[in-house]
Amino acid sequence: MSARLLILEAGSAASNNLIRSLKAGDPSLVIVGCNDSRFVLKKSTADRNYLLPAGSQPYPAALRRIIKSERIDLLIPTTDSDVLDIAALRARLGCRTFLPRKSVIERCQDKYALTVFLRRRGIPAPLTYPIRDTAEIEGLFRRFTPGAQLWCRIRSGSGSYGAIPVKSPEQARSWIAYWEQMRAVPPGSFTLSEYLPGRDFCVQCLWDKGTLVLAKMAERITYLNTGGPSGVSSMPALARTAYDPRVVKACADAIRALDPRASGVFFVDIKESADERPCITEINAGRFATMTNIHDLAGKHNMAVTFVRLALGERVRIARASDFAEGYYLVRSIDTLPAVIRKHELFEGIEDAEA
Repeated sequence: MSARLLILEAGSAASNNLIRSLKAGDPSLVIVGCNDSRFVLKKSTADRNYLLPAGSQPYPAALRRIIKSERIDLLIPTTDSDVLDIAALRARLGCRTFLPRKSVIERCQDKYALTVFLRRRGIPAPLTYPIRDTAEIEGLFRRFTPGAQLWCRIRSGSGSYGAIPVKSPEQARSWIAYWEQMRAVPPGSFTLSEYLPGRDFCVQCLWDKGTLVLAKMAERITYLNTGGPSGVSSMPALARTAYDPRVVKACADAIRALDPRASGVFFVDIKESADERPCITEINAGRFATMTNIHDLAGKHNMAVTFVRLALGERVRIARASDFAEGYYLVRSIDTLPAVIRKHELFEGIEDAEA
């Protein structure tokens, strides 16, 4: 496949992992990166790199110049903010994008609005209430089981941004006060929801005009220690390939409800409730997961390359959308290359000190 791609936020973990998957799947791809930080851009693994001007005003013009001079076929954003910006700009860029509708992206980026949308349609999602004023917190706690651990988080953002488990109104009120006073988060940004104690899954899937083309699933086992008090995030230190038809069905039902003609990439976060019911906690519309390598480098189909083929209008035939490769693990840590390895390889070259 001969194509020239432009990857935004080049040099970040998300973009470098995506580029790694693309090059592994099709070395003929020409990949151009751009970023408005020269320091982050220095770490980019793209073939060519461009420094964008700082600030939002010159952003579209600079992108168009890169697209024209590099003869870009497809632009791929890698952050939520870029996905939303590009969705609004796509008709004026001069190259292809492969993104969901802007209204779908906006709904998914508001976690509370998404949860309400799903629950009204019978799609499992955690019981959630908005905290419009901290004076309401005691009343909201009474709507849940007495003494239950709850989940307090900001209704936008990624990586468990502003999220913490709480067991009392005082804990929730103090947490919100800190974010409002020290981090300038606007009042009314938080929600309170039931805490889901079960297994944690990521389902990444490709859609084309309402058809589920490819879906892959992984279970997060442990998490990168970023110092956050929640103890969990969408960024695993250890994950493994998984398959549960109930989970995949819940994700497919949710995306079809959002848009019967959905196109692009979606990755869905799912946690199991105490009774092992899979509940959708988040849908990221229009971008790949940072852990995308486990979805690309294991199984029959490289999801990142399949995305490019779909975006360029190629006909993609995959008989069974769910692509499960058993026994693969993703191992990650800060400042090391993520590894996707088979189960039997986990202890190769390692001696047991107690043997």
